[in-house]
Order: sequence, then structure tokens, then C-alpha cells
Amino acid sequence: MTHIVEVDQSGKIEFTGDDTVLAYANGKQFSVLIPATVKRECLLVLREQGYSGDTLYTLLFATALFFLLKDDLSNLSRIVIDIEYTGREAQIKQHLYSLLERAGYGIEQERVEFALIGKQSSAHALAITTLRRRIKADRTLTLEELLGQFGISRKVRRAKKRK
Repeated sequence: MTHIVEVDQSGKIEFTGDDTVLAYANGKQFSVLIPATVKRECLLVLREQGYSGDTLYTLLFATALFFLLKDDLSNLSRIVIDIEYTGREAQIKQHLYSLLERAGYGIEQERVEFALIGKQSSAHALAITTLRRRIKADRTLTLEELLGQFGISRKVRRAKKRK
């Protein structure tokens, strides 16, 4: 059985003092957590690599979406992502598809769409409940996982720091 799921984010990526949770729900559910410390370090490294502004946040958001969705794509017939970065949907979608393709996951473009899903969504409830630590995230993302999707090794980062 395939599912139509909604995706929501709680704790914006650009709010570096707070954790970020992305979750999908609607018959199936899953959540990923990016701890604030991981987010801050990741953003610092990406800035050093030349990423900046809105592009930086949308690419990191798309990367978190990749980790949220990749292992269950075959069970998701349609994915409705809450509009978090207005006007940046095409960039998010393109980066998400690029990451999925590189990892060997095929997905038809019409399966992913953006819409305002609202606070009544079960995805919103899961994301906010996870962010508030009332339930545990299904997966906690690491700095190495996130940077790895940008082709950056933490070992390279540490070597640069020592110089």
C-alpha cells in the first residue's frame, strides 16, 4: 500500500539556537532531527565553502528532506511538502532530486509538490511534538551525514582547522 504524506518542519534551519525537525505523516510517519549544534557547525562549514544566504538554507532543507524520505520512497505515492521557503520550491525540488538520483533512488517529479499544509496536519503535530522532545525522533542526523551530501569530509574540515 502506498501513502500520500505531508511533510512539515518545526524549528527553522536558520534558527541556529534551536533544533530542527522534519517529519512526514498520514498513515505512515517518520521524523529526522538536526540538533542545533550540528546545524551551527554545518552552516559554518558550508559558509566557508562559499554557500550563503537563502541558498544555504534551502539546500540544507532539501538535504534534510533527502534523509527524511529516501528509505521509504517506494511506499510514498505523493509527497506534499509545506511551503517553508516561499519562491525557493524549484531549487529545493531540484536539489532533492539530485541527491536522490545520486544515491540510486528514482522518483517521478509529479510525486513531489509544495502546498501550505497548516497546523491541523498530522505532519505538523509529529514535527512539533518531536521538537518539544515529547517523542523521540526516528533518526538524528550527524554533521558527517549532512556534509557528506555536499561532498565535504569532516576530516578535511579538521585538517583545515589545525593550519
